Amino acid sequence: MKQPMHVAMAYESIIGWIVGHCPAPDKFAHNYASLAIWLIASVGLRRPTSLVPLAIVIAAEIGNECIDRVAHGSWMWRDTLGDVTATLFWPTVLTLLLRHLFRQVRQTAI
Repeated sequence: MKQPMHVAMAYESIIGWIVGHCPAPDKFAHNYASLAIWLIASVGLRRPTSLVPLAIVIAAEIGNECIDRVAHGSWMWRDTLGDVTATLFWPTVLTLLLRHLFRQVRQTAI
């Protein structure tokens, strides 16, 4: 049981350092990280309209929140829900927008 706690505390320390060097609240760090993950997954998979890059962002956020839970000893629901909202907002908007635009382009081309 000590090993997961050690990993969680090390992860929290790194995240704390990153957030401490951001000029804004931690929600912006969530937003930037999620956009970076989504962009890397979209480009790497060459599928910007796929739901897979969004699923990768969701999986990363679930992992992040689970590590937060282990590191803090309990769920901090207000913070967790804010983190999830900040993390998923723009990747979700971009995914839905791109899917809609590409669907229109395909229908116009037919």
